[in-house]
Amino acid sequence: MRVRKAVIPAAGLGTRMLPLTKAQPKEMLPVVRKPTIQYIVEEAYAAGIREILIITGKHKRAIEDHFDKYDHNVNNTYLEKLNEILEDVSIYYIRQRYQKGLGDAVKYAQAFVNDEPFALILGDTITIPSCTAELIEMYENVNAPLIAVEEVPWEKVSLYGIVSKAEPGEIFKIESLVEKPDVKSAPSNLAILGRYILTSEIFEYLEKVKPDKKGEIQLTDALELMVKDGIDIYGYIFGGNRYDIGNIFDWLRANIELALKDEEVGERLRELLLSLVGGRDD
Repeated sequence: MRVRKAVIPAAGLGTRMLPLTKAQPKEMLPVVRKPTIQYIVEEAYAAGIREILIITGKHKRAIEDHFDKYDHNVNNTYLEKLNEILEDVSIYYIRQRYQKGLGDAVKYAQAFVNDEPFALILGDTITIPSCTAELIEMYENVNAPLIAVEEVPWEKVSLYGIVSKAEPGEIFKIESLVEKPDVKSAPSNLAILGRYILTSEIFEYLEKVKPDKKGEIQLTDALELMVKDGIDIYGYIFGGNRYDIGNIFDWLRANIELALKDEEVGERLRELLLSLVGGRDD
């Protein structure tokens, strides 16, 4: 079955970005010309998806307002491109009632997804090129849940869900998954980067997961239960760029690197940066 729907969890509190996120959602933090969440919606749209569910929470009203119709007559090319997408896509919203983890947030998508496979795209992570488009293409070949991963420094494995691979290759069958292991117990340094193609089986396993020490339901734990039950889940090593807008360094890096590619300001920014580092061009 073709992947037609996307689910975007955007209910996190953004505590790593305080005080920036004290009054605005981290998903609305600007990256060059648009908020982070717009990159995510555009990624889903570019992958051929036309139905999107955004899972929000308290203090997230700005997300809905951003994707509402803009009634003022303004000549703005970037706004026109967004309006073209919004005319062709249906966006729905539901609130996560309590902050109980990513797995709990995904539960809210069950009625929207029904029995279809769906793309799960975290709302605070930008991938370039579109990781979701690549996953959908691969899903049609493996016809099984698929998770995008990337290699991270070993000292950072405790920040991510980590997978181990049962075989070599860019696409591989996942042997096990663990949420935020310490360095000594981590099975690899292959970190889940926030892009998945999942099947409706995930909802059954989310009901089986026990809350962690923080009282949260972890999606990684549900996927691990699926693997233990003999359900094939594949990993894909993403070769593009990922920006985690949930931390200050990656947010700044995203703004700089993507602004350098901007037709209007890119060259001026490059000249400024070179002047700040004493004219070095390396």
